Formats: sequence, C-alpha cells, structure tokens
Amino acid sequence: MSFESLGLSAELLRAVSDNGYTTPTPIQQQAIPLILEGRDLMGGAQTGTGKTAGFTLPLLQRLVDKPHTGKGRRPVRALILTPTRELAAQVHESVQTYGRHLHLRSAVIFGGVSINPQKQKLIKGVDIVVATPGRLLDHVSQRSIDLSKIDILVLDEADRMLDMGFIHDIRKVLKLVPQKKQTLLFSATFSDDIKTLANGLLNSPALIEVARQNAATDTVTQVVHPIDKKRKRELLSALIGGNEWQQVLVFTRTKHGANRLAEQLGKDGITAAAIHGNKSQGARTRALADFKSGKIRVLVATDIAARGLDIDQLPHVVNFELPNVAEDYVHRIGRTGRAGNEGEAMSLVCVDELKLLKDIERLIKKDIPSVTFEGYEPDPSIKPEPIQNGRGNQKRSGRRPSGKKQSTSGRTSHRSNPKGHRNSKKRANNPNGNR
Repeated sequence: MSFESLGLSAELLRAVSDNGYTTPTPIQQQAIPLILEGRDLMGGAQTGTGKTAGFTLPLLQRLVDKPHTGKGRRPVRALILTPTRELAAQVHESVQTYGRHLHLRSAVIFGGVSINPQKQKLIKGVDIVVATPGRLLDHVSQRSIDLSKIDILVLDEADRMLDMGFIHDIRKVLKLVPQKKQTLLFSATFSDDIKTLANGLLNSPALIEVARQNAATDTVTQVVHPIDKKRKRELLSALIGGNEWQQVLVFTRTKHGANRLAEQLGKDGITAAAIHGNKSQGARTRALADFKSGKIRVLVATDIAARGLDIDQLPHVVNFELPNVAEDYVHRIGRTGRAGNEGEAMSLVCVDELKLLKDIERLIKKDIPSVTFEGYEPDPSIKPEPIQNGRGNQKRSGRRPSGKKQSTSGRTSHRSNPKGHRNSKKRANNPNGNR
C-alpha cells in the first residue's frame, strides 16, 4: 500500500515525499482512512510506529476539506493534547512538516516559557493548537483561546496523561469543547482508566491495535547487566568510552539522580546533560538540541522524556535505574529501534531492582538476556534495600508493582560480551580508557 492510495491530497503527498516516506506504517494504513471518514478512533500502538503522522495527516486533510469561511479571527478547529512539553513540540513539528504546503496556521502552547508570545499568536488566529493541559487552561482563563469551535480533538499518550494526574484538567477541557466533534484517543496501554475515559468521550469508536499491548519492538536488542549499585556509573562510563558510543540516552529514576549522573559523566570526560521537570524549558530545549546535533554524547533523563523524545536512529538506550512502573520500561526503550531501525537497550540492574526486573519480564512476556562483565560481578553478600523514589510511590498511577516476595531464581549470568560490545570485556575494566 502507498500513501497515494489513502485518499490524501496532492499537497500532503508532496510533504510526505519531501520527508522520504513512501510506504505507510500499519497504524497509518488503518487509521488514516477511518479518520478521513470522520470516525472516532481509539488507537493503540507501540512507540515509534508512525502514530503521530497517522493522525496528523488526516487531521490536516479534514481541515482543508472543510475550510473556515466566516469573518473575523479564524477559530481553533483542531486541538491536540499531549502530556509533556517535549511531546507537544514534537507533534507540532509534525503538523508544520506535513502542513507546509497548506494554508493552515498552528501553534504549540506549554508551560515553562512566557505565556505572552503564545497569547499573541493565538489572538492572531490559528487552525490547530497542540497543547499540554495545564497551559491550555491558563490560556482559557486569560481568554486568549476559544475552544467552542473545535471540530477535531486528539488525546495523544492518554495513559501517560492519566498517570501524570491530568484527568481533572482533561475533564475541564472536555466541558469547553463542543459535544459534536471527532475525537481521537491514542494510548500505548488500554488500562481500565483509559477505557472509562474512552467510554465517556468517544462515539462508537473504531479500535486499532497494531501490536500487542506493552510489547517491546522486535528491532530493539535488550540485555541486562547485573552490577552493584555503587559501580553502575563506573561500568556505564567504561561502556560508553570503550565502545566509543556517540549518542546514548540514559534513564534515571529521579531528577537529582539525573543531575548527579550527568555531572559524574562529565568528570569522566564524557559530555552529558540532564533533562527533567525541574529544568527550565530553555535548558531542556538546549540539551535536546545539543544531543541531537552531537554536541553532547549522553542525555540523562527521567521518565518525563520517555515518550516525548523523537531522535532519528538513536542507537543506545540505557536504564541506569529500572523504572518503578513496568510499563515505563517499554516507553523508555521505545526511544531506540524506531521506524524500522535497529537499536540496543541495556539495563544496569542491582540487587535492589530484581523484583522490578521480574515485573518487566512478566509484562513483556519474555526473559531479558543477562550478561555479567568480568571484574564487575555483583557482590553476593549485598542485601536488597527498599526503593523509595519514583513514580511507583504515586498512588494516582494505580499500577504499582505487586508486593510479592522478591525472587532471584531463574536469572542467567554469562561471562561474555553482548552483541555489539566489541572488546567491552577488556575495556570495561578501564573506565579511563579511550573516549
């Protein structure tokens, strides 16, 4: 199937071609015709499957097919809600990319930056708004946006929005948009909370699931490296330096941990920056831009970045600490292996995290290969300690790992080098080696 067969206009097909795409992904093949028909849609897809273009392209087509003909300021006719600033910026970039040959205006609004430039753009009139819920409601309260003319509402990463506590903001927004509209809900997981939200929001929706829920993409090679907690940074530096990795996304559990690790890597001679919710939007934007351009080799992130980063051909993702919520593992490693490219995801796992690892393996329905580096073997005398930090302590997530007794049985340890770690056994013993 080609994009030409999906019913898109010549202008949109030109934009798709400009970006080098010729064949739609499975979710694009299924979603685009249904959205063009005006159907409500509930879509489930792994990250990196082309979901954003799957709703952006038909959304643009429907706005062009039904142009605004009234006088005065053009109204906002399409609203796309996202959980994070980074994801909002990414989605808006897609809107601009695919709409470059159309006479439509768009704006992205999120917190962490001045509200005044956003207000000025909205007051001039835009057709499409991509927004985070909190900043959107700020504009509503300041009367710089009117949502009464919305024709299309998109909730992107709906499960993440609920996890982050946005349900009350979402309900406020729903009271401000017309009842009669087309609604598209996309979620990586279909929890009971998501189904409840969908039942009250969607009208006889079509359901699309292009992959098993919580499945890790087959293009990502996964491996676990058992290691004592105090030696994780030493091993990470050795792997990055010894293998000359130039672009590595590293996840930590806390903001403080991200800052500390970025600083420590810098002392090891590896350029790094941290990105998390306490950073200003300017700092987050600069860090991401430097990472994409190759100015820094390592971006250390908390889970705020797990679904909001889109980096072409990112080769390596490292879980410096496993997430407390197993589903977040899938979203983290989904930053690599995107759009059919191959990627590698490794997890540095200490004794405290063995229960979290079991939760992850149960979720993805597979055992992750375990590789122990010589010289970095875990000390068997170290006893596990409780993990207090992270999203798992937030009751609103509703998905805390079960409290069953920890088990270390069934783990396999091999004194060998994983695929792609050429000479890593030798270099792992030399953290101050070639970088």
